[in-house]
Amino acid sequence: MHEVAEATSETKNPAAIEVAAFDFDGTLTRRDTLLPYLWRSLGWPNFLLALLQSAPWLAAYAFRIISNHRAKARLLHASLGGRSMAEVGQWTADFVGQYLPGQWNPDALARLRWHQARGHRCLIISASPGIYLHRTGEVLHMDAVLCTELELEGEVLTGRMQTRNCHGEEKVRRLKAWLAEHYPAAQGVVLHAYGDSAGDIPLLNLADYAHYQGQPWVRKTSRA
Repeated sequence: MHEVAEATSETKNPAAIEVAAFDFDGTLTRRDTLLPYLWRSLGWPNFLLALLQSAPWLAAYAFRIISNHRAKARLLHASLGGRSMAEVGQWTADFVGQYLPGQWNPDALARLRWHQARGHRCLIISASPGIYLHRTGEVLHMDAVLCTELELEGEVLTGRMQTRNCHGEEKVRRLKAWLAEHYPAAQGVVLHAYGDSAGDIPLLNLADYAHYQGQPWVRKTSRA
């Protein structure tokens, strides 16, 4: 993985693999998906209660007093703790089948199909939770989904994160770990990356070819 260059180039090294890593919220979709997932699943009264219970942590994050990880952990605990996977599975089927089709970013989706037609390994790398991203990855025929995983006790969500929030530098760490596990013998990796926010900057800076909000990316330092 080298300096950022024009995204339409192809690798000249036949032994290298090409990987296309897509952020999800605001990149493959038009906007955030976690809050719509929660309000559609919980219903407005329970969703507003979860927001109220999380309000001090969300406000502290807004003022940069605590991390994104801590604020999100509190919201997930308030909204999903104690929910069964059977119930969540029903929510996810509705969300992926009924809500997401109207939320795709057509340009990003076309770019995904372009990569898939060329045999590139295509991944979602997102801070959104696996409870609906894994099903989304199946629908989009992704090779992998690297995201924020939630903890289970039996078939019940504890409301805690099993992994770190897949945001910022964590996206880079997770991608490198996936490549090391699945392609240890690769003689090179050509990375295409797509993102839309400050949390994607480390991933974009790692890439050979990168796009930010649909435009070619120029390497910068992370701002948040």
